[in-house]
Amino acid sequence: MSTMERTSRIPGFYKLTVEERLRIVAEFAGLSEEEVELLRRYAALDRDTANRMIENVIGTFQLPLGIAVNFLINGRDYMVPMVIEEPSVVAAASNAARMTREGGGVFAQSTESLMIGQIQLVGIKDPYAARLEVLRNREEILAIANEQDPVLVNLGGGAKDLEARVIETRLGPMLIVHLIVDVRDAMGANAVNTMAEAVAPRLASITGGRYRLRIISNLADKRLVRAWTRIPPEAVGGREVAEGIVEAWAFADADPYRAATHNKGIMNGVDAVVIATGNDWRAVEAGAHAYACRFGAYKPLSTWEIDEKGNLVGGLEMPLAVGIVGGATRTNPLARICLKILGVKTARELAEVIGAVGLVQNLAALRALAAEGIQAGHMSLHAKNIAIMAGAVGDEIDQVAEIMVREKCIRLDRAKEILEKLRRERERR
Repeated sequence: MSTMERTSRIPGFYKLTVEERLRIVAEFAGLSEEEVELLRRYAALDRDTANRMIENVIGTFQLPLGIAVNFLINGRDYMVPMVIEEPSVVAAASNAARMTREGGGVFAQSTESLMIGQIQLVGIKDPYAARLEVLRNREEILAIANEQDPVLVNLGGGAKDLEARVIETRLGPMLIVHLIVDVRDAMGANAVNTMAEAVAPRLASITGGRYRLRIISNLADKRLVRAWTRIPPEAVGGREVAEGIVEAWAFADADPYRAATHNKGIMNGVDAVVIATGNDWRAVEAGAHAYACRFGAYKPLSTWEIDEKGNLVGGLEMPLAVGIVGGATRTNPLARICLKILGVKTARELAEVIGAVGLVQNLAALRALAAEGIQAGHMSLHAKNIAIMAGAVGDEIDQVAEIMVREKCIRLDRAKEILEKLRRERERR
């Protein structure tokens, strides 16, 4: 493919086989045969399964899967699978989980698995009267919704309630109807969207308006998880470190620039488990950050304080829409294995574990900041990554990393210099 012919306009690309697509991409991007061969490598998620999960597949992308240990949640021990590329996260979670055991571990609870389906109604002359008319027809609307998923209803779920509110927009008032659906052990997007689409024509008829959007809301504030822990100060390094953790939280509570990074530390743990179990981490992220600014300012999702006995007390509250049935949780064999490792029996138990991991990950980050600074924890693993980038293999990786950490000079150019020196010395022996 010459430069003049190089184009991404490829009609019918989705109809091609995986190999045909791969060849086109390789020619477009100038990939070597070695690079193409890497893209051909499949593991537990085989080519045919991947090709059915999303569109235009040319391969799979692997991330490390680690296990965080030491977790005691609601009196039960868990091994927690985490999929993440960032160094030190799994180790930090394991270390902080060990600290929480000194106070009995982490405790968590969750609300019912209620999701919100939004139906947007426009062009209504009397939106406030229309709102009351919608609520008057509540039972009929819920019945239409529940006709769409008798299996969910038989499991005790389904559409449970209706809300309606008038919002003012740049285009005038709109009536927004919320369909409240108990999705049981699913994340729930497909069920909620199907129900929202089914009731929209009837809502338009009742209100005299036109329906537009009919879709789930990822601000799942009716599906919350709460986690908390109480830790003796000596378990985190003493009273001064405990006070430093609280002061770091207070900084985040007062400043959105710090709060963003504070919450990122929470999501390091949350997302890693969400991804490992095949759940939608983008939806969880969106809901978490929307919830963080629900009062008009961006705030931390956690709180930290010291009680009257001097214990460090932490709590976390956030929306968490995850499931153990449907979607990639069942399609991806690795997600099924991760759920088996966790041993969770319900979506609510999974949410409670994830919430506990988020709180513990936050503890780990704040303690590192308060005690020795965040770089100390990252340095060793980051140095190994740089050594690999420099071309180190086998034992060379640890040797190069150790020298860079000792010198406190973790740079690619320095890694190459050290590697060359090590290899020259080996040749002379």
